[in-house]
Amino acid sequence: MYAVVGCGECSTLWVVEGRPETTRCPSCRKRHRFERLKKFAETDDADAARQARTALLTDRSEHAPDELDSFADLESRAESGGMSDKEFLDRSGLDAERVREVGERATEGSGSQSRMETVRAALADLDRPTEEEIVAYARERDVPAEFTERALEKLVRRGAASEHRGQYRSI
Repeated sequence: MYAVVGCGECSTLWVVEGRPETTRCPSCRKRHRFERLKKFAETDDADAARQARTALLTDRSEHAPDELDSFADLESRAESGGMSDKEFLDRSGLDAERVREVGERATEGSGSQSRMETVRAALADLDRPTEEEIVAYARERDVPAEFTERALEKLVRRGAASEHRGQYRSI
């Protein structure tokens, strides 16, 4: 159940869901006992309660239009309004087609790997690889060489990989 209630202190109207013991005015923040509040409308539908509150606010206003669209119509218009993602990217100076391609590449397959996971995969997939081979493996998967080199150093320091005579392996 939804109720449109009003604050006796500041005359604000708001929608309350259910029958709470107390509720707080969103405007003046005064706490009210729900049972003592005046209920201007009660309904089982949230949209209908919002519509009733809007109608009450409209009656109070001198500048309100004679007819208001329903919340469902307004919500639909709001969702379809504004610019498309492509237009937004174009206006931001980004190539929308390139962004789409990068997004697809990032999510293709069974799931995208993080950069560190790619470096670890190189250690697992390659047999005693050198740093150059690991960098090449990672670069094919769009991981920068600088990151790969730092990741290898970290893995060795942490004891997750070892390096002997220029060759790496997972531990």
